This record gives sequence, C-alpha cells and structure tokens, in this order.
Amino acid sequence: MRAVRFYGAGDIRVDQIEEPVCGEGQVKIRPAFVGICGSDLHEYTCGPHLVPLTPHAITGGQLPTTLGHEFSGTVEEVGTGVAGVVANLKVGDRVAVRPNLNDGNCPPCLRGTPNCCRNLGFVGYSSRFDLFPNVCFGYHQAEKFQGNAGGLSDHVVVDAELAIPLPDNIPLDIGALVEPLSVAWHAANRSPLEGARTALVVGGGPIGLAVVQVLLARGVESIIIAEVSSRRREFAKILGATHVLDPRTEDVVSMVRAMTGNAGVDVAFECSGVQAGLDTALRGIRVRGTVTIVSLWEAKPSIDASAIVLDEKHVIGAAIFADGIFPAVIEAISSGKLNPQTMITSKIRMEDIVEKGFEALINEKDKHVKILVDISA
Repeated sequence: MRAVRFYGAGDIRVDQIEEPVCGEGQVKIRPAFVGICGSDLHEYTCGPHLVPLTPHAITGGQLPTTLGHEFSGTVEEVGTGVAGVVANLKVGDRVAVRPNLNDGNCPPCLRGTPNCCRNLGFVGYSSRFDLFPNVCFGYHQAEKFQGNAGGLSDHVVVDAELAIPLPDNIPLDIGALVEPLSVAWHAANRSPLEGARTALVVGGGPIGLAVVQVLLARGVESIIIAEVSSRRREFAKILGATHVLDPRTEDVVSMVRAMTGNAGVDVAFECSGVQAGLDTALRGIRVRGTVTIVSLWEAKPSIDASAIVLDEKHVIGAAIFADGIFPAVIEAISSGKLNPQTMITSKIRMEDIVEKGFEALINEKDKHVKILVDISA
C-alpha cells in the first residue's frame, strides 16, 4: 500500500509498504481525508522533534514514520475484543481518529490528565509498523500490539477507542478537522469563559482560526484577532471574528483597550508562537484576565513577571486536548454550532503532498488555512 513517510528534514517520501494487520482490540481504517498540520511543517522544515529518534516509550516507534494525525476514514475491519472496549463500532462506520497516545501509568495520567502524559505520543508521529517491544498502552499485550501508523496511508490500524464515530450529517472532509478544532475547544475549556464577554486571539493560523470559531460557538460576544496575513484576516471575518487587526500597521493593545473601555479583554489566546504575540496577549488582557498559551514554541520566550504580579494576571497552558473533547466537537459540528468548511482551502492527491502540500504551505502560507490530502484521489 502507499504511505507518506517522514525520514528527516526536507525528506518526505511516498513509499510502498506492507498493509497492516488488524490486531486484538483494534480497528483497520481506510483513511479518507488527512490534514497537514503546522507541527507536520515543523518536522519537515526543522527535522525530527515530535518524531522520536530513539524508540518511543509507548510504541517503540522511530524514524521513518508514516505521517498523518488529523484524519477521518471508514472502518474496514474490526479486531477481536473490540466490543468489550468500544460498543457498536462496526465495519462501514465513518470515524474521526483521536491521535494522542498515553502510557496510563505516569503521575499526570494517574491524576486524570493523560494529555499531559510524560510519554505522550501520537498516531502519525510516534508510531511504527512492526511489533513494539515496550508497550504499556491501554489493554494491549505487547506481543499482540501492532503500530498506530499515520493516516497518510491507504490503510491504518489503530486502537478501537481512538476511532470516534461521525454522525451522518458530518462529511468525511469535515471529519478531518475534528482534531484541530479539539485543540481549540480544549484551550477554551482551560480558560475562564464563564462570564467572559471579550476575547483576543493572537495569530490567525489554523489553530487561531479554530479558536475564533470555538469562542463564537461558546457565546463570547466580542472576538478580536490580530494577524499579519491579509488573507487570513479575511478568513477570520468569515469564521466569526468581530474585529480584525493587523499588528504590522496597528497598535493592537491600544485598539483593544479602546474597544473595552480601557480595561482590556477578559481572555486572550496566544496562537502565534512568537515573542511579540505573547507580549500582545499579556498586555491586552484586563486586571485578573487570563492568557491561554496554545502555540508550541521553538525558542524559549521571556515574560514580564512584574506586569503579571501588579495586575494579578493569569497565564495558563493548553496541551493537545483532554478526554471527552472529540465527542464534544463532533456534537458541535453536527448541531451547527461549528461550521468549519471555510477552513479547507485545498484538496490534493497523496502523490502531490510535497509540492502541493508542504511546499505550498511554506511558500504560499497566506493563501491557505487547511490543506487536506484526499486519500481516494
């Protein structure tokens, strides 16, 4: 079968590999649509970061790995023992795949925060195709566990509890957006949204735009976004932002204060991953306001601790998403509270993934929000 495999910086190949076998407690899926994530771009441009160079503690996986952690598909085989883990999952079901893996044994997992697992892994990053020597995930026995390779392949085997059914009114291309929307939904959950009327989103990439949609769905009245790209500012308006600012030409903090009676917003979301973005978010919130940092950072930022102390501001992080978020997002899409179709700016073939996928997102990033790979094309 075909598989998009990552070997190192600038080295992604469409390989022919052996088709996976569905094991106990697993399902075999025919992927339909797979999103290219900003973290995928980071691996491609900068080299392995999320993809382990040594065997992963949960999966034993390392380079090369099959990419793809934002994906939907159709169940084509159900392994033995699945009924005892996931009720009613059957061949033909359309699913979105929840990609995060946790060991279940570390202190964060035992505290009920598996998204902060000390050995956190992901389908599409931490996986390999053969049997794993060091499995401690879930109910599987090591000798029976076979890899959660990524969705950028003709067939993929995952643990049954990672396959979340989609209702009939959610098409499979939208199903591939459940994962990034879940990141945004979790970030909103981590923030004190109860009673919050105003919000600032710094950075209008895919996650920032997902946050805008989630805040709109959660009833925030005024959503301000700061983004340098004119095209992405247009997307932000379409997706529900009430005010769109260009930090290159406008004083975002002054304008935010003017819009909020000189108080600042109730909550801010840092989605840019750059120092100026973090500074803007911190300066843009009110006394005892909250900044939620959603972006992943390549360089360690500095922070104005005195300003945080004097205004009693709160700074929190949001890591991936917690249990229960995937179903909440699927319900929000199904009910019409979330309408993410506009996020999809291109659909490409697997064989074109480097030129029309990764390179397009690097060289034409102002043009795109989410590029989906159509596995059936």
